[in-house]
Amino acid sequence: MTLRKRLLSGLADLALILYFVFALFPIAWMVILSLKPANQLFSTYFSFTPTLSSYRTVLGDSEGIPFVRFFVNSLVVSVGAVLLSLVVGLPAAYASARWRFKGSENLMFTLLSFRFAPELTVIIPLFVLYQKLGLFDTYVGMIWVLQLVTLPLIVWIMRSYFADLTPELEQAALLDGYTRKQAFFKVALPLVRPGIAAVSLLAFIFAWNNFVFPLILTSSEAQTVTVGALSFLGGDRPKYNLTAAAALVSVVPPLLLALTIQRYLVRGLSFGAVKS
Repeated sequence: MTLRKRLLSGLADLALILYFVFALFPIAWMVILSLKPANQLFSTYFSFTPTLSSYRTVLGDSEGIPFVRFFVNSLVVSVGAVLLSLVVGLPAAYASARWRFKGSENLMFTLLSFRFAPELTVIIPLFVLYQKLGLFDTYVGMIWVLQLVTLPLIVWIMRSYFADLTPELEQAALLDGYTRKQAFFKVALPLVRPGIAAVSLLAFIFAWNNFVFPLILTSSEAQTVTVGALSFLGGDRPKYNLTAAAALVSVVPPLLLALTIQRYLVRGLSFGAVKS
C-alpha cells in the first residue's frame, strides 16, 4: 500500500470516528445530565460527583409525577397496538401479495398514505370523536389510534415477505388437503417468522415513540412516557437531570426487545427485497 493510500485510509478512519463521536455525543450528554446532582447541574460540564438520585426520584414518584405508571401505560398501548396490527395486518399483507385485482395498488397506496400523512391533520377530528365516544384518555382509544402508525407499516413490509415466497409451496399444501386458511397458518406464516419479528420490533418502536397522539388524546390515565417525561420540565425551574433520567429509562424496553430478538431481526431485515 502506497503512502497516499495509507494517508487516505487514515483520514477516512478519522472522519468515521469523528462522525460517531458527533452522533453519540447527545446520548452521552443525556447520561451525564442524568448522573449530575441538582447543585452541579449548571455549574460543571464533565467534572462532577455522579449520583443515581435522579433515577430514584423518577422511579420513586417523589416529585408527584407518576412516571412508572406512564411507563406501564406505554407498554400496554404499544404491545396492544402491535398485537392488533399483526392480527389484522398479516392476513391483509398475505392477501395483497397473492391476489391482485383492479385498484389493488391504489388501495395499498391509500393505506400507506395513512402512515405518511402528518398526524396533526387528523388530530382535531379524532379529539372530538374521542370525546363523544368516551375513548379519550383510555387504553382502548390509544391502541386504536396507534393503528394509523403500526398497521400500514406491518402490511407494507410483510407484503414483500409474502411476495418473496413461491406460491408453489401453498399450492402443494392445497393438493395435500389443506384449506387456504391452513396453508396460510401452517405453511406461509412459519416461513416469514423472521420478518414478523423484525416488523413487530419496528412497529413497537414507532408506537412507543409516538408523541402527538398521547399528547392530545390523553391527560393522565393513559398518558405515555413520551409525554410524561416532559412533566419534569414544568414549573419555575426545569429539572433537566430528571428529564434526562426519564428519557434514558424510556429507552430500555425497545433496546431490550431488539437485543432479545436480534437473531431474528438481522435475518428478517435481510430477507428478500421490497416489491411493488
